Amino acid sequence: MTMLTRRQSLMLAAGGLAAMAAPRGFAEDFFEGPSLHELAQEKGMRFGSAVGVGDPDSLASSFHDARYRELLIRECGVLVHENELKWYVARPDAETFDFRPADMVMDFAAENGMEMRGHTLLWHHTDWFPDWFANHDFGSRPGTEAERMLTEHVRTLVERYRGRIYSWDVVNETIDEAGRLRQTPLSQHLGEEVIDIAFHVAKEADPDAELLYNDYMSWEAGYERQQEGVLRLLERLKERGAPVDGLGVQSHIGSGNYDYSTGFDTARADGWRQFLDAVTGLDLSLSITEFDVHDKNLPADIETRDREVAELARRYLDLMFSYPQTKDILVWGMADHLSWYQGMWLREDGLPKRPTPYDEDYRPKPLRQAIADAIRAAEPRPA
Repeated sequence: MTMLTRRQSLMLAAGGLAAMAAPRGFAEDFFEGPSLHELAQEKGMRFGSAVGVGDPDSLASSFHDARYRELLIRECGVLVHENELKWYVARPDAETFDFRPADMVMDFAAENGMEMRGHTLLWHHTDWFPDWFANHDFGSRPGTEAERMLTEHVRTLVERYRGRIYSWDVVNETIDEAGRLRQTPLSQHLGEEVIDIAFHVAKEADPDAELLYNDYMSWEAGYERQQEGVLRLLERLKERGAPVDGLGVQSHIGSGNYDYSTGFDTARADGWRQFLDAVTGLDLSLSITEFDVHDKNLPADIETRDREVAELARRYLDLMFSYPQTKDILVWGMADHLSWYQGMWLREDGLPKRPTPYDEDYRPKPLRQAIADAIRAAEPRPA
C-alpha cells in the first residue's frame, strides 16, 4: 500500500480525489520524493509561488484548472497574489474595494494548509495605478488628501488580512533604473515620505507582519545604478525609523528585459554580493519574491534552453542561499504557459518561453531540479 505524503493527505481532505488519479499530462513520478516546500522546510525556509485568478467569475480561468491546483498543493507551502491586491484590481474606484479575487486565493491557501504573502500595498509606479487615480481630485490640500488615501488603502488591506498574511511587499518598485525615486501623484504631494507612511501604517495595522521593500534591481549588468538607489533608500528608511524588515529581491534573472541587445547571462556576481552585503549590513532580511528565468536570448532547442536556464538558476540560488538571511523563495508562476513572460519581450523565433519549474503539461523540468538541488545544498537557516 502506498503511503500518502502530507500534501496528498491535504488534497484528499480538500476533495482532491479526482486529481489524485494523475490526469493526462502529469509525469508518472510527479508524486515521488519530497516537495520543494518540504525540502525548504528542512532548511528553515519556505517555497511557494505567485497565483493569479484572472476573471473571478470565469470558470475558464487557469485558477480553476484541477491540474494547476494539484501542482500548487503538491509543491508549495506559500502563495502570493499575482495581481489581486494591486490597486488596479482591488480598487475599482476611489471609494470602494473589491476583495473577491484576493479572497479566492486566500481561501484556497487556507483549505490546503498554505501560508500567504501580500503583494503589494503600494506599487509606486505611475503605469500601474488604476486609470481613475491619475484623474483624482486631491483638492485644496493635496498632501493631506494623498496621505488620507494612502493610509486608508494600506490600513484596509492589512487589517483585513491580519494574522493571515505573514509578510507584505509594502512598497514595490519605487526606484527606477537610474537610481531615482519614481514620481507619481502620491510622491508629487508627499515626496519620499510616501514610503515611510506606507510602512508605518502597515506596522500599526499588523505589528506581527514582516514588512519588505520589493524591487527588481538585478545581479545583471545595467542595474548597478538601481542597486545603489535601492540601497540609499533603505539606508534613509532605517535612519528615519521606518519599520522596514527586509528587502524583497524579485529575481527575474536571465535575458535582459529592458535591453534587447544583451545576452542570456550577464550576471555580475561580485557586484551583486557587494550589494547584498550592504543590505544585510543594515540588519535586513532577504526574500526571493518573484523568481523565474527569462530564456528570450537562448537557442530554440528545448534541451539546450532548459539546461542553460537550470545552470544559471543554480548559480544564482547558491549565491542567494549563501546568505542565512534568505528564508523565502517564491517563483513567479509554476508552469510555463502561465508565466507573465509569454506576453512580454517576445522571442524572435516566436516560440513560447520556458521560464518556470514546470512545462505547459505540468511536467517537471531541469529548473525544478536546480531549485531542489540548491535548497538541498543550502545551510540550515538560524532559528
